Amino acid sequence: MTEDTGKTVTHAMLLAAGMGKRMRPLTDQCPKPLLKVNGKPLIVYHLERIRELGITDVVINVSYLADQIQDTLGSGERFDLNITYSYEAEPLETAGGIVKALPFLGHQRFLLINADVWINFNFSDWISNTEPADRPVSLVMVDNPSFHPTGDFNLLPNGLLTSGEAEPGTRVKRLTYAGVGIYTTSLFQPISTGYAKLAPYLIEWMKKGLVAGVYHDGAWSDVGTPERLALLQRAL
Repeated sequence: MTEDTGKTVTHAMLLAAGMGKRMRPLTDQCPKPLLKVNGKPLIVYHLERIRELGITDVVINVSYLADQIQDTLGSGERFDLNITYSYEAEPLETAGGIVKALPFLGHQRFLLINADVWINFNFSDWISNTEPADRPVSLVMVDNPSFHPTGDFNLLPNGLLTSGEAEPGTRVKRLTYAGVGIYTTSLFQPISTGYAKLAPYLIEWMKKGLVAGVYHDGAWSDVGTPERLALLQRAL
């Protein structure tokens, strides 16, 4: 059954341009998003979930071994999706990749997913309950994994995210960004084209109270090394 998002998000973007250096030698001849778990490429799990949400327009940024990704996924027809590829001669990092892909992302909000994560999460309720007016960014946050014990951001009781040290007496939960978020395209329009990381902009937007967070306590994996890929394979 198709999940109803209330048409609040009409486009999705999958980040698939990285070289997957930590996954070598598995990625010497295969881009990381095409590595398989239970016989299915990681990126296909996301495409299937996106279609279940009723989102049909997907942008995938590609660079390293881009032809393999495009040859495997094609136009998206077999997933009942419309896939557009945003090619980067050299990987532009997250913010740079989004800026380059802006012409394909519509004019409102879009779902952004790192193609190399695996997550068991209720996307539908999250998208439907995210208010774009006062919180144009919403990030899925998870418990800090062993390989990233210090986390990324603080989740406050009011649902906002902050960076750095929390104010004394403030109840916060330090968490890790899951690589899944809802973003508003207008935030990226002032950013210059070219290489740009996302974290500095997220911190800037957090200072303005524009970034919300939702805590996910279910299954999640950042498939960044062959060992983590093997763990996910066994878990599934």
